[in-house]
Amino acid sequence: MPYMVVADDKPGTAELRARVRPAHIAYLESHLERLIGAGAKLADDGTTAIGSLYLIDTDDRAEAERFVAEDPFMVEGVFSGFVATRWRKAILDGRSFIPRD
Repeated sequence: MPYMVVADDKPGTAELRARVRPAHIAYLESHLERLIGAGAKLADDGTTAIGSLYLIDTDDRAEAERFVAEDPFMVEGVFSGFVATRWRKAILDGRSFIPRD
């Protein structure tokens, strides 16, 4: 069962986030096989990043936590921390995966 990891940006790190973003994107793209999905959490203005969300294809909590810990956003201090939680796919990309037993 995959893990959902939610990370929050430290206040005042917008410039750091912008500077580290190319390395962050390269990191994610080099691990596409491990990601079900990933993206920025945004403020209500729809443009200001305030964190990130990852759906990681692993059954191992330590592996999910290690994946985010090695992300340049975490390494360089953009994130204040993160929480890893098991995630069960019910609906994704307009498709239902809900068992009908």
